Amino acid sequence: MWITSANFAGVVEDIGKGVDVVGITIILVGVMGSSVQFLRRMRRDVGDAYRLYRVGLGRAILLGLEFLIAGDIIRTVATSPTFQSVGILGSIVLIRTFLSLALNLEVEGRLPWQGSAKAEATP
Repeated sequence: MWITSANFAGVVEDIGKGVDVVGITIILVGVMGSSVQFLRRMRRDVGDAYRLYRVGLGRAILLGLEFLIAGDIIRTVATSPTFQSVGILGSIVLIRTFLSLALNLEVEGRLPWQGSAKAEATP
Protein backbone atom coordinates (compact mmCIF):
# COMPACT_ATOMS: atom_id res chain seq x y z
CA MET A 1 0.00 0.00 0.00
CA TRP A 2 1.40 3.33 -1.05
CA ILE A 3 0.89 6.44 1.01
CA THR A 4 -0.49 9.23 -1.09
CA SER A 5 -0.60 12.87 -0.13
CA ALA A 6 -4.35 12.45 0.38
CA ASN A 7 -3.99 9.88 3.18
CA PHE A 8 -0.59 10.96 4.52
CA ALA A 9 -2.11 13.18 7.23
CA GLY A 10 -4.34 10.34 8.40
CA VAL A 11 -1.43 7.89 8.60
CA VAL A 12 0.76 10.34 10.53
CA GLU A 13 -2.19 11.19 12.80
CA ASP A 14 -2.57 7.47 13.58
CA ILE A 15 1.17 7.20 14.27
CA GLY A 16 0.92 10.16 16.68
CA LYS A 17 -1.99 8.51 18.46
CA GLY A 18 0.03 5.30 18.68
CA VAL A 19 2.91 7.16 20.30
CA ASP A 20 0.40 8.66 22.77
CA VAL A 21 -0.87 5.17 23.61
CA VAL A 22 2.72 4.06 24.27
CA GLY A 23 3.21 7.04 26.62
CA ILE A 24 0.01 6.31 28.53
CA THR A 25 0.91 2.61 28.72
CA ILE A 26 4.34 3.42 30.12
CA ILE A 27 2.78 5.57 32.83
CA LEU A 28 0.17 2.93 33.74
CA VAL A 29 2.69 0.07 33.81
CA GLY A 30 5.07 2.23 35.85
CA VAL A 31 2.35 3.05 38.38
CA MET A 32 1.36 -0.60 38.72
CA GLY A 33 4.95 -1.84 38.92
CA SER A 34 5.98 0.81 41.43
CA SER A 35 2.90 0.09 43.53
CA VAL A 36 3.65 -3.63 43.64
CA GLN A 37 7.26 -2.94 44.60
CA PHE A 38 6.09 -0.48 47.28
CA LEU A 39 3.79 -3.07 48.84
CA ARG A 40 6.62 -5.63 48.89
CA ARG A 41 9.15 -3.22 50.41
CA MET A 42 6.71 -1.73 52.90
CA ARG A 43 7.00 -4.78 55.15
CA ARG A 44 10.71 -4.12 55.69
CA ASP A 45 11.13 -0.34 55.82
CA VAL A 46 8.25 2.06 55.18
CA GLY A 47 10.45 5.16 54.80
CA ASP A 48 12.74 3.59 52.23
CA ALA A 49 9.77 1.98 50.46
CA TYR A 50 8.02 5.34 50.15
CA ARG A 51 11.13 7.07 48.79
CA LEU A 52 11.70 4.36 46.19
CA TYR A 53 7.98 4.41 45.31
CA ARG A 54 8.15 8.13 44.54
CA VAL A 55 11.27 7.64 42.44
CA GLY A 56 9.65 4.82 40.47
CA LEU A 57 6.47 6.81 39.89
CA GLY A 58 8.44 9.88 38.87
CA ARG A 59 10.54 7.97 36.35
CA ALA A 60 7.47 6.34 34.78
CA ILE A 61 5.73 9.69 34.48
CA LEU A 62 8.84 11.34 33.02
CA LEU A 63 9.25 8.71 30.34
CA GLY A 64 5.52 8.70 29.57
CA LEU A 65 5.51 12.50 29.24
CA GLU A 66 8.33 12.32 26.71
CA PHE A 67 6.25 10.02 24.53
CA LEU A 68 3.15 12.21 24.94
CA ILE A 69 5.11 15.27 23.82
CA ALA A 70 6.43 13.32 20.82
CA GLY A 71 2.88 12.29 19.91
CA ASP A 72 1.70 15.90 20.06
CA ILE A 73 4.55 17.02 17.83
CA ILE A 74 3.89 14.28 15.29
CA ARG A 75 0.17 15.08 15.10
CA THR A 76 0.77 18.81 14.75
CA VAL A 77 3.25 18.31 11.92
CA ALA A 78 0.82 15.91 10.17
CA THR A 79 -1.89 18.50 9.86
CA SER A 80 -1.32 21.73 8.04
CA PRO A 81 0.25 23.73 10.85
CA THR A 82 -1.48 27.02 11.60
CA PHE A 83 -0.38 29.65 14.05
CA GLN A 84 -3.16 28.50 16.36
CA SER A 85 -2.19 24.79 16.25
CA VAL A 86 1.50 25.60 16.68
CA GLY A 87 0.64 27.93 19.57
CA ILE A 88 -1.40 25.22 21.25
CA LEU A 89 1.40 22.71 20.69
CA GLY A 90 3.91 25.18 22.12
CA SER A 91 1.76 25.64 25.22
CA ILE A 92 1.37 21.89 25.70
CA VAL A 93 5.09 21.28 25.24
CA LEU A 94 5.93 24.12 27.63
CA ILE A 95 3.63 22.76 30.34
CA ARG A 96 4.84 19.18 29.90
CA THR A 97 8.47 20.30 29.83
CA PHE A 98 7.96 22.20 33.08
CA LEU A 99 6.38 19.08 34.60
CA SER A 100 9.29 16.98 33.36
CA LEU A 101 11.85 19.36 34.87
CA ALA A 102 9.97 19.49 38.17
CA LEU A 103 9.69 15.70 38.29
CA ASN A 104 13.34 15.24 37.35
CA LEU A 105 14.35 17.62 40.12
CA GLU A 106 12.16 15.68 42.54
CA VAL A 107 13.40 12.24 41.48
CA GLU A 108 17.08 12.91 40.80
CA GLY A 109 17.62 15.88 43.11
CA ARG A 110 19.13 17.86 40.23
CA LEU A 111 18.19 19.36 36.90
CA PRO A 112 18.93 17.31 33.75
CA TRP A 113 21.80 19.52 32.59
CA GLN A 114 23.56 19.37 35.95
CA GLY A 115 26.11 16.60 36.19
CA SER A 116 25.74 13.94 38.83
CA ALA A 117 28.04 13.93 41.81
CA LYS A 118 29.43 10.57 40.62
CA ALA A 119 30.31 11.90 37.18
CA GLU A 120 32.04 14.96 38.61
CA ALA A 121 34.07 12.92 41.11
CA THR A 122 35.37 10.55 38.42
CA PRO A 123 38.59 11.83 36.77
